[in-house]
Amino acid sequence: MNSKMNSKMNSKMNSKTVIQSGILPTICRQCDMHCGINVQIENGKIVKISGLKSHAQNRGRLCPKGPAAIDMVYHPERLLKPLKKDEHGSFQEIPLSQAMDEIAAKLIELKERHGARTVSCWQGEALGFAQQEKYARRFIHAFGSPNFFSCDSLCWASRYLAYNLVQGYWNSCPDFLHSDLVIFWGTNPPVSHPTFMVPLTEGRKKGAGLIVIDPRRTRIARQADLHLRPLPGSDGALAWGLCRYLIEGGYYDKEFVKNHTVGFEDFAIYAQKFSTEFVAEQTGLTRREISECCRMVADNLPRVVNYVGVSLEHQDNGVNTVRVIASLGALSGAIDINGGDLWPESMGERDLTLYNELPLINQKPVGADKFPVLYDMIKECHTMTAMDYMLGQGEYPIRALILTGGNPANTNPNSEKVAKALSGLDLLVVRDLFLTETARLANYVLPAASFLERSELHFYSHYQSVSLSRKILEMPGVQDEYSFWHDLSHLLGFGEKYFRWKTETEVNQYLLEPAGITLEELAEHPGGMQYKPVKYKKYRDHPFPTPSGKLEFSSSYLEGFGLSPLPEYLEPLYLRGNSQDYPFILITGARKSVYYHSRFRNIPRFRKLYPRAEVEIHPEDAGQLGIEHGNKVRVVSEIGSITLAAKIVKGEDTRQGIIQISHGWEQESNVNRITYDSINDPISGFPQLTSIPVRMERD
Repeated sequence: MNSKMNSKMNSKMNSKTVIQSGILPTICRQCDMHCGINVQIENGKIVKISGLKSHAQNRGRLCPKGPAAIDMVYHPERLLKPLKKDEHGSFQEIPLSQAMDEIAAKLIELKERHGARTVSCWQGEALGFAQQEKYARRFIHAFGSPNFFSCDSLCWASRYLAYNLVQGYWNSCPDFLHSDLVIFWGTNPPVSHPTFMVPLTEGRKKGAGLIVIDPRRTRIARQADLHLRPLPGSDGALAWGLCRYLIEGGYYDKEFVKNHTVGFEDFAIYAQKFSTEFVAEQTGLTRREISECCRMVADNLPRVVNYVGVSLEHQDNGVNTVRVIASLGALSGAIDINGGDLWPESMGERDLTLYNELPLINQKPVGADKFPVLYDMIKECHTMTAMDYMLGQGEYPIRALILTGGNPANTNPNSEKVAKALSGLDLLVVRDLFLTETARLANYVLPAASFLERSELHFYSHYQSVSLSRKILEMPGVQDEYSFWHDLSHLLGFGEKYFRWKTETEVNQYLLEPAGITLEELAEHPGGMQYKPVKYKKYRDHPFPTPSGKLEFSSSYLEGFGLSPLPEYLEPLYLRGNSQDYPFILITGARKSVYYHSRFRNIPRFRKLYPRAEVEIHPEDAGQLGIEHGNKVRVVSEIGSITLAAKIVKGEDTRQGIIQISHGWEQESNVNRITYDSINDPISGFPQLTSIPVRMERD
């Protein structure tokens, strides 16, 4: 898009706030923490965003991304008009009504010629990932296709599957405040989950211990009582070693295991091989470190909570690694107790999806044959397999994609393949705030509304509370997410049946109705309302939501799919193969506090803090290769290569032989140009995005 068009678009940014001046409370959606915020408006413009003290999620505190919503909403490069790519590959502005009519006509044509399942939807996080996801799921099934994609098939879902396979639920925020010991596995909450730090800090003041397990010395590792730096991908061996210690020492919760679990005998037999010596060999940790970790766990039972970061998902045995950690929580006696892992209860809201009404499993959802557990448990189609279908290498072709708020050309593995797949579609529609790398590949780009331009429900399962965000402003001609799916479904002929609500407010009312909570009540309680009081040890009166009704150390459900019922340990990829040509181990994905995946790099003050992509290198490795700080370095994997600047870190901040590259950077510095899309966890289908064998060269 040229500068003339930018200027034309920016001159039309005539936003209208719902009040002329004053302060309105709402919920931030710059990331997935859903913090309460106050939005200050003066003379019809947002001038300040601050934390909402009454909201339990953040208690008035905000990370830098929250106030930057102002930069995002009023950004000079924000999309405000629909764009259509012409025959020369350039974008031209067109009216919204024309864009919607043409998109609908093309979808009807593709459905008639090739079948509904050749059309798909993809929901990203940039426009929200709560009701917005349900709208997309509802739309694509109403259209007649089972093919819904999202970032969940490479982030979050693997942990969700693992915990559900063991205990039937996953609590994304354990009770840090009342725990006696917190264990963080491959995560750095001050950067990735800042809302965790309030209860964690208060718990630490009351005497809680902290163990951090991470090859790198992160911000949270600097606060730890014990920081263990295992070899990347070997966390499963350590978790098994901890389980063995509790079982052999008789420290585990015997009453709970006897009365409320299945598979313990087989689990205990398998655990026997994880001696301190074996765990040390696998992880690179010392026997003293392992023993100290074991003692800390045993000394703090039962209030021991584990939180697993996304990095453990990005291994080809990630689900089983997380299953062992979930089992460790069960052995500890931390299941559904104060200071442990709460079993959250839902509010009982209505569901917007159509999987019961229109299951469409006979349409063979993409990836459901390869990764049946992923599809069976969360109805998520596999995004990596989707690229093969788009390239004509699947059972049937994917010919069209409507993508909202996602940037897979940057964030999905093997990104060059992703770009090729998206570019070859008959129809690619992208809705976003900015012209992302993915949007540049589209036939149509539609301007999307930010979180400040809509209203939705927000659920906090760890508090069993619900909040309502409110619409703060509107941009003329820019649709919110519900309006887009509503209008498109009506053009396609099924809107009256499946998108009958005129506004998102009506949707919110529909969702809330069974719970007996009104929108008016939520508006009066901007800090949220608890929909159910928290109760503990519910398993004494109710079965676990697992196939057996008990916590499952061993899964007959997985066995039914031909998978191992036990969470067996698998050595990391780089230890199993011949990596002589690739002597370094690449970790990807460590976050920067001001960025969220590929977002916010267009905010000048953030870009000033972190202006470029860098590869973090141990000083001894750099010295052996003759690399100095700031040198251009080429990093090569079996997939491809990228070029970026070297950052020589302190020796104590990483292990020798390990390098780290954050994701989300553009073009030649995008680490996903060298990550695997075809090496996948057999249960979740998650790609190998970390622990990747690579080599480094001076550019």
